[in-house]
Amino acid sequence: MESDTQQTSSDQSNCAGGCGGPSGCAGTTARPTRPATWPRGAPPNSHVMAKPTGAVCNLDCKYCFFLSKEALYPGSPFRMADDVLELYVRQVIEAQRGPHVTIAWQGGEPTLMGLDFFERAVELVEKYGRPKMSVEHTIQTNGVRLDEKWCTFFRDHGFLVGLSIDGPRRMHDAYRVDKGGRGTFDKVLRAANLLGEYQVDFNILCTVHAENADHPQKVYRFFRDELGADFIQFIPIVERVTEESRQGANQGWAAGSDARPLYTQRGRLVTERSVEPEQWGRFLISVFDEWVRNDVGQVFLPQFEAALASWMRLPQSMCIFAETCGNAVALEHNGDLYSCDHYVEPDYLLGNIGETHLLEMLATEKQRGFGRAKKETLPQYCLDCEVRFACHGECPRNRFVDTPDGEPGLNYLCQGYKAFFRHIDKPMQILGGLLRRGRDPAEVMDILTKEEQTSRGTRRRQSKRRRRRRRKY
Repeated sequence: MESDTQQTSSDQSNCAGGCGGPSGCAGTTARPTRPATWPRGAPPNSHVMAKPTGAVCNLDCKYCFFLSKEALYPGSPFRMADDVLELYVRQVIEAQRGPHVTIAWQGGEPTLMGLDFFERAVELVEKYGRPKMSVEHTIQTNGVRLDEKWCTFFRDHGFLVGLSIDGPRRMHDAYRVDKGGRGTFDKVLRAANLLGEYQVDFNILCTVHAENADHPQKVYRFFRDELGADFIQFIPIVERVTEESRQGANQGWAAGSDARPLYTQRGRLVTERSVEPEQWGRFLISVFDEWVRNDVGQVFLPQFEAALASWMRLPQSMCIFAETCGNAVALEHNGDLYSCDHYVEPDYLLGNIGETHLLEMLATEKQRGFGRAKKETLPQYCLDCEVRFACHGECPRNRFVDTPDGEPGLNYLCQGYKAFFRHIDKPMQILGGLLRRGRDPAEVMDILTKEEQTSRGTRRRQSKRRRRRRRKY
């Protein structure tokens, strides 16, 4: 492992220009070096989600509030300059004390940067990577621009590709539209087929909203049976708005909308596209029941993996279910660093990697306080909840409703999560028991099947006895 006292050279670079925005341009003449000693409070490992095109995208998905973040950088070209790219790669590597690093890309739509940009990124990882360090390249994409060249590149460099698709055609095309308002299902399906053909490791990311939330089985089986997906992540759409911004937000976040507000974590209402709390719970329960009886060990869903970790009292893999957060930050195209991908707004700007090293910003009291607040601001209703160990109040961005006692800070999705965690208690106990005994967790499927057969047999016998008693009297 690299020594805590190692310091990188302070090489010079010229300003790339045109960066604009809250922190100005990242193309400073003096590159910040990693602190000589590991900053107190800095996490041993962290995750940075880089947005090389900012909020710019080739689609106009109606629920994508991130499109409104263009307003933070008026006049910007929304393209990550080469010097910012190099700062990102070098500082992310330097900010990991462990032997693993993830270079993560999202947007907007990152493929708008072109293939050459990502080829340079791979070269920089090879330049700055430490001996015996393992590197994972990830990219989240809408898939519209993918072709044979992209897929060859992803395969050859071991990229993990996240493909955004919301289910079968009607559900996907309801909100995931191009700049002309046309559905994108055919193009995304082509991308999924290409990724499979070129043997690229890819995951499905599906948002759950008003159009698909009532069809969990149909959505899940589409991904499993028609796309052959073995990793599926479901993300609830919760677009938080105020009374004043709700009407404009309901129209969508496309650049052509005159009424489009800048999305910030304010307000106690949601848009009409947002999933309802109980609806979200029913969706998770339905998918879980299908998965736990048929697909354990074959299909992986982060929510279920995270729940199992909670039941086994293991470290949490998803920040939304962890007791605290603050180790996953977002990097804008000009080098600005924000506390979280969901908090790209002025109040949560930590600085710029062209001026301050990433590691130092992660260690600031502002960022550590942001992470602690997840635990420290829970209302009493949550502290007394029997499933808090699995939820921990979920993501703070969704904590904008009152508890039954009138205390603020309850998660909007609380009722759905509470129903889900209560429902899965028994299967999770079985799964945990199997793993503790070194058994295959897939055995849970046979266990549940036998228990259900026994239960049905018992109910039939009880029903026969009741009928006999009625005939007797």
